[in-house]
Amino acid sequence: MSDFTSNFWSVFVAGVTLVSIVACLLLLWFSGKAKAMTASDNSTGHVWDGDLREMNNPLPRWWAWLFVITIIFALIYLALYPGLGTYGGQFGWTSTGQHQAELDKGSAEVAPLYAKYVAMAPEEVAKDAKAMAIGERLFMNNCAQCHGSDARGNKGIPNLTDNDWLGGGTPDIIKNNIAKGRMGVMPPIAAAVGTADDVKNVANYVLSLSGSPHDSLRASLGKPKFAVCAACHGPDGKGMQAVGSANLTDNIWLHGYGEAAIIAMVNNGKTNVMPAHADKFTEAQIHVLASYVWGLSNKGAAVAK
Repeated sequence: MSDFTSNFWSVFVAGVTLVSIVACLLLLWFSGKAKAMTASDNSTGHVWDGDLREMNNPLPRWWAWLFVITIIFALIYLALYPGLGTYGGQFGWTSTGQHQAELDKGSAEVAPLYAKYVAMAPEEVAKDAKAMAIGERLFMNNCAQCHGSDARGNKGIPNLTDNDWLGGGTPDIIKNNIAKGRMGVMPPIAAAVGTADDVKNVANYVLSLSGSPHDSLRASLGKPKFAVCAACHGPDGKGMQAVGSANLTDNIWLHGYGEAAIIAMVNNGKTNVMPAHADKFTEAQIHVLASYVWGLSNKGAAVAK
């Protein structure tokens, strides 16, 4: 572990770099001074194809000086920019800083465009075709990797087009989730439900809430045990957005459908994480992106102009 906390590797890399540059300079110097064994005609004695002789002529002076210039350039570069271990260079340049500078420049260029949309309510932004085109680009570049290019999600990834929101789907809540992220937790509760048979009965009762195929006898036996689940999902199973619990009556299954999937959820629980993106977007971009996402599940209210 000390290898990662000491400055040994920094010194080692800097040393190897400088020694390599000096070695190139010494190689050039020695090659210019060394005398090769030559014949009376100034050739090395090597002959190819009968009459092609290797002559012992010195390197062109321009080539030698070009080599020296590259060495001088390397030394100046290493003094100004990172390259010698942890030495940051006189200019203090970093790839992270360069990236941030380019982001800031881009944000400044588009700020006047976003200013128009920031002054509008999200519901109004969702009706603006140009704003939605911007929102779509933001979504494709940053959100589609998980939610899909059509925003319909996948197993374990919410569908953003069905208006089924675990924690609420208002523009303000969507903004907050984009900026700060969100964590959804379903704790393992098998021990509280009872035996493995009780868990299976509860699974069938949950299926019955949405009219899904189930064993009616087991469902009737599982209903009393559902009281353990009702603390979060409510006595009617419709969920509570305040705690982010799923509606079990709408036949929308985020983590898998069927008895086996529900039993696995009760036994093992589940933790889902939506990462925070506040460091990737400006407030204006979050406003437009949240309006776009809201519009996906409110097509009737968000009719483009």
